[in-house]
Amino acid sequence: MKINSLPTDRAFDKICMVGLGYIGLPTAAVMASRKLNIIGLDVTPHVVDTINKGQIHIVEPHLEDYVKEAVDNGYLRATLTAEPADAFMIAVPTPIDAEKKSDLAYVMSAGHAIAPVLKKGDLVILESTSPVGATERLIAALAAARPDLTFPVRGQEGCDVHIAYCPERVLPGKVVEELVSNDRAIGGMTKACTARAMALYSLFVDGTLFPTDTRSAELCKLAENAFRDVNIAYANELANVCEGLDMNVWEVIHLANRHPRVNILQPGPGVGGHCIAVDPWFIAEVAPDDTPLIQAARHVNDGRPRRVVERMRAACDALGKDEEDIVVACYGLAFKPDIDDLRESPSLEIAREIARTHKGKVLVVEPNVEASATPVDGATLVDMGEAYAQADVHALLVDHKEFKEAKAPRGAIVDVKGIWKQ
Repeated sequence: MKINSLPTDRAFDKICMVGLGYIGLPTAAVMASRKLNIIGLDVTPHVVDTINKGQIHIVEPHLEDYVKEAVDNGYLRATLTAEPADAFMIAVPTPIDAEKKSDLAYVMSAGHAIAPVLKKGDLVILESTSPVGATERLIAALAAARPDLTFPVRGQEGCDVHIAYCPERVLPGKVVEELVSNDRAIGGMTKACTARAMALYSLFVDGTLFPTDTRSAELCKLAENAFRDVNIAYANELANVCEGLDMNVWEVIHLANRHPRVNILQPGPGVGGHCIAVDPWFIAEVAPDDTPLIQAARHVNDGRPRRVVERMRAACDALGKDEEDIVVACYGLAFKPDIDDLRESPSLEIAREIARTHKGKVLVVEPNVEASATPVDGATLVDMGEAYAQADVHALLVDHKEFKEAKAPRGAIVDVKGIWKQ
């Protein structure tokens, strides 16, 4: 069902976006572009100050234009303190801990921040990717903080504050576009909660809105990313096989994909980002005995950086030089091409391991990270020209456009993206 204009008993005169990161800020800016009054709530003063100047603190195409226009026209401002609003949208991190269990501390913190300003008729939406049942845990926290208000209960209609779970499904690098064009699953705790949330999203989403319940919406997002993780794991496992047999995985995949019903993905250094590298564990957390395939895929992808490091060490050994005299260059640190997002990045993990263990000089090239913010201890952030001139071993880890457009460097090459040695 596509909803472009749903009637509602209260207009959304003011909307608060809690969390102004890779999802929250683009969402706030897109909504503000529709002339909605948006308050951005964040805990970091630098983020708040930057946005209020009409600038951005992340790399995302077209986003700065949206933010500047929204701030200049008075539709977007950021604050460190929660204020009353008609709707609250929570887009904060949901990491995993060392035991691969979900950490909802940021979600709970967001709930505590907005609880004092909630009022009857408000709408609270959790957008953060979360394990099944997370929305209900948020409701419990809000109810404990505000016993004077009633909150929705599964299977029962009627409440003072409407609650829904509505996951984003956007691709970094195309976030601004896909926030508007992609379909959305709108999962309310009750039918009234769902309708209220759909009314909000219909104000800025051109894609189709699909009504459902909170748990289905939560699992839907996890299922999407686990599906992708399993498919990537197959490609990465095939790369492991080919490397062990001294074969060209790119040629094997090219030939296999000539089959009309086969479409093997391209392998890489592993899987990164906050979603695909994390979300499958959320499913395994609530169904540990029923997810052997999902967990196996995670282990394959998590083990891929170790295999790349082994190849880099082998390339160094093959040079026949003292290790102290070998310069290694790592090209790319982000978790995917042409962005600055380092979250859960396997390339960053590889570079850090090499910098920690290699006795010679280690260089890193990441065109999307400022030189003043070198994220790898023991390594030097340089440009491509300097890396080409100094390095003996060149490891292509991320297929940034700058690398794809360049000729392969001289020296030993470990190319895990098939760009320089396809």
